[in-house]
Amino acid sequence: MQVLVTGASGLLGSALAAALREQGHGVRRLGRGGDVEHVWDPRRGILAASVWDGIEAVAHLAGESVAGFWTPSKKRAIHDSRVLGTKLLCESLAASPQRPRLLLSASAVGFYGDRADAPLTEEDEGGTGFLAETCLEWEGATVAAETAGMRVVRLRFGVVLARGGGMLKPIVPLFRCGLGGRLGDGRQFMSWIALEDAVAAMLHALATTSLRGAVNVVALEPVTNAEFTRTLARVLHRPALLPAPAFALRFLLGAMADDMLLASARVLPRRLLDTGFRHRHPVLEEALRAVLQPSRARAGGSTA
Repeated sequence: MQVLVTGASGLLGSALAAALREQGHGVRRLGRGGDVEHVWDPRRGILAASVWDGIEAVAHLAGESVAGFWTPSKKRAIHDSRVLGTKLLCESLAASPQRPRLLLSASAVGFYGDRADAPLTEEDEGGTGFLAETCLEWEGATVAAETAGMRVVRLRFGVVLARGGGMLKPIVPLFRCGLGGRLGDGRQFMSWIALEDAVAAMLHALATTSLRGAVNVVALEPVTNAEFTRTLARVLHRPALLPAPAFALRFLLGAMADDMLLASARVLPRRLLDTGFRHRHPVLEEALRAVLQPSRARAGGSTA
């Protein structure tokens, strides 16, 4: 299969491209420049129709990083890179006589907003707030491809755990120095997934023709931030005694603190499980050991 990947230089995109090649698929990368096969400019609405020649599936994973202080310009970049890019991509797909059969389009569990401890599945409605509303528009931008007859899978990713990337990259050094701690009161639920399982879920969606619509790409057991903090500290053999108060996070990070760090979303992977997906790293501690101590995790085996 020939697969076009956007965001191929990012954490998810690079891992997916490598896995696709390992399975014998062809990969073409669509980006704004650099070492890619095809170039586009979502902000200016530039995307050549010839991009789709010979392509059988699309994995759309591009988007501005949500990390950092959310200034008005940062929020606009987060929104536009997702919504305008997806809209351009899907309108081009819909207009192509040689359109691929499948579109995997990234989204996030931020779709659900701040929902306390209520278990959430793909049947639940979206929440409120900047991130939730952006996700709603992001997913809505795929409708043109769906209306044109493509199978569209909207992948709502949880927090991705990866060695040297994602959320662990900035916090692991702090924890190693004994400077880690819970965020706010620590009662907010985090829905997470190991990078290996996130990639496996995308490959599962690629191969499972019955799977379409929203799919929560998360592990079996969401945890509270306090539990995540204790587990990470235990894996690193360090104390975690320095909590970050909510007011300090808001002062340092603005609205990003409420939407990303203090919001609670207890999201469950119902549709993945219903279609036979099996997590390799279903338990947080084992997942963290596999990510942060890969040689030791291989020696001890998986708990899945």
